Amino acid sequence: MVGFLSYLILGLSVSCAIGSYTCAMGQPAGESAKTRRLAEVAKKVGVSEATVSRVLNGRPGVSDATRAAVLTALDVLGYERPTQLRGERARLVGLVLPELGNPIFPALAEVIGGALAQRGFTPVLCTRTAGGLSEADYVNMLVDQHVSGMVFAGGHYAEMDSPHEHYFRLMELGLPVVLVNAAVPELAFPRVSTDDAVAVEQAFTHLASLGHERIALMLGPEDHIPSQRKLAAFRAVAAGRGTPVAEDAVVHAMFSIEGGHSAASRIITAGFTAVICASDVLALGAIRAVRRAGLSAPEDLSVVGFDDSAFINCTHPPLTTIRQPIEAMGRAAVTMLVNQMERGSVPAEELLYEPELVVRGSTAPARVAVTGS
Repeated sequence: MVGFLSYLILGLSVSCAIGSYTCAMGQPAGESAKTRRLAEVAKKVGVSEATVSRVLNGRPGVSDATRAAVLTALDVLGYERPTQLRGERARLVGLVLPELGNPIFPALAEVIGGALAQRGFTPVLCTRTAGGLSEADYVNMLVDQHVSGMVFAGGHYAEMDSPHEHYFRLMELGLPVVLVNAAVPELAFPRVSTDDAVAVEQAFTHLASLGHERIALMLGPEDHIPSQRKLAAFRAVAAGRGTPVAEDAVVHAMFSIEGGHSAASRIITAGFTAVICASDVLALGAIRAVRRAGLSAPEDLSVVGFDDSAFINCTHPPLTTIRQPIEAMGRAAVTMLVNQMERGSVPAEELLYEPELVVRGSTAPARVAVTGS
């Protein structure tokens, strides 16, 4: 059986029937339509039409994995399950992301979606857009769709000042949930996170080894929990090295290129020679600010990002960054989710994954001031 990866975009699926069952409009499905739909499902899963037919008619001789994959294909392609199979919970898992513009989120979706598909689940991709559905709206819709569980990344759970009522509802329902990266303490869900303390230590140590003494830190909003962790680590590392942290060394920004540009302008004006950014997007904004100021990176400002997003090595200069172990974290998130489904509950623990410093061209030795003789 060949595995497959497809996404159900919530609210866009079309309801039709397979085989001898009727379409949603109530019209009998013709023989040609029956054959075409059997062929479509068979192609999707990578099995024969006869195998699909056996699954739909509840006949023996099909493995559990193949049976689950065929039923998942029905959900993906928008077909109704046969009447005798409708009593089973659809093997759908909500994957709730803040956006797809930041390359780290599509990368995470690919890993999680692939791992879910390998276990016979269909990922239902939900992304917030300006003026569109809120995270709470998506949660309500997913619950109405009787999903088997949900995975959240970059959501309101990481923001102290954001609404959290929809998360508390999921806790009351006992629905399996996994969060990617740090959350507010009140939400007792299993989590997989990049170790922010290690990330900041790696970046700070790298810049210090290049002779930088005036190092700034660019974070997300002040209520952002991962940013708070990075700030605590930054202060701890600086204290351990006997380096004072200037009041203007820490700046907060929205997670966007424009936010990074604005924050970096203040860093440049304050005379810092290096900056550690809480995301690659912020780092790209910082490099743009350097250029707009008539300066160059890394000669005038060394920049370190965070994520190691796709194509970030193709920027100019190629970005030195902290690589999040997305593959390991995504697969661990799916394992933790499935464990909840099978065991009923698991400890609300946080698994910390060590990141990796990837040195490229956006960092260089600190420029030494030349004095006259």
